[in-house]
Amino acid sequence: MLQTFVVYVEDKPGVLNRVASLFRRRAFNIESLTVGHTDQEGVSRMTIIAQADDITARHIEANLYKLVNVLRVENVTREPTVVRDLALIKVRADNGSRREIIQLADVFRAHVVDVTNTSCIIEVTGTEDKIDGLVEVLRPFGIIEMVRTGAVAMHRRSEAPRFSPEFVTARVTEEATAK
Repeated sequence: MLQTFVVYVEDKPGVLNRVASLFRRRAFNIESLTVGHTDQEGVSRMTIIAQADDITARHIEANLYKLVNVLRVENVTREPTVVRDLALIKVRADNGSRREIIQLADVFRAHVVDVTNTSCIIEVTGTEDKIDGLVEVLRPFGIIEMVRTGAVAMHRRSEAPRFSPEFVTARVTEEATAK
């Protein structure tokens, strides 16, 4: 079963390496890993999707909490969550096929973001299944190149996650004065 973890970490060099190393050492398979800044200075957010049963998921969560720079871990697998992927797909497109490709992109609510005489790049956001579906209908035209971001997830609750922001603010202020 795929488990989805949202992990808040201090925005410091080496944190991603420590998290990835933990998964490697424990032989947990990462299906998807994305990292980005949050609205709070000094805090980054990771979305990690891993193959694990419920017991292994609890082990993953416990091991993540052992890492110094981890502020909060949430397993959102069974909670109301919005999960999205992004893909850029470069497809062969001549004058004869371009209109059909654009129509297919519209069906999937995707956007053509670049066009040349021989190709076009389509941007699509959605669930993994939606992106896979678009890839399959574009395959006959000839996919030249494709890149996917990996999933990002956000819990649907209305309150913000709690992870002691005072600690993070103190660290950020401390580092700024040391420079």
